[in-house]
Amino acid sequence: MSDSPGTAERPLSPHLQIYRPMLTMMMSIVHRITGSALFFGTLFLVWWLVAAATSASAFNLVNGILGSILGKIVLFGFSWALLHHMLGGIRHFIWDTGHGFGPEARERLAQATIGGSVVLTVLLWIGILVLKG
Repeated sequence: MSDSPGTAERPLSPHLQIYRPMLTMMMSIVHRITGSALFFGTLFLVWWLVAAATSASAFNLVNGILGSILGKIVLFGFSWALLHHMLGGIRHFIWDTGHGFGPEARERLAQATIGGSVVLTVLLWIGILVLKG
C-alpha cells in the first residue's frame, strides 16, 4: 500500500458569510419566497371558490374575512407576491434568451423587478378601489 499524506488542505465552499449580498442575489431569494407565498396564498383562492360553490352563508363568511382590514392586507401582499414573482419570471426569461447578463443590465433588471412590482401592485389596488367605489 502506498503512503498517503494526511488530510489535504482544501478550500472551503463560499457561503452567505463570505459573499457580499448583491441585489441579484437578494432578488433570487425573494423570488423563491414569493413562489412559496403564492402556494399558500392560493389556498385562500381555493377557500373562496369552494365557499362560493357551497352556500351563500359560507361565501358571505369568506368574503367577510377577506374583506376585513387584515384580509385586505393579506390580499395586498398576495397580489404583490404574484406580480413580483411574475416580473422575476420575465427577468429569467430575458436571461434565457441570452440577454441581460452584463453587470449593468443585471442590476437594471433587478431594480425594474422591484420597482415594477411595487408600482403595478399600487396601480392594481387603486383600480380595485376605484371600481369598487
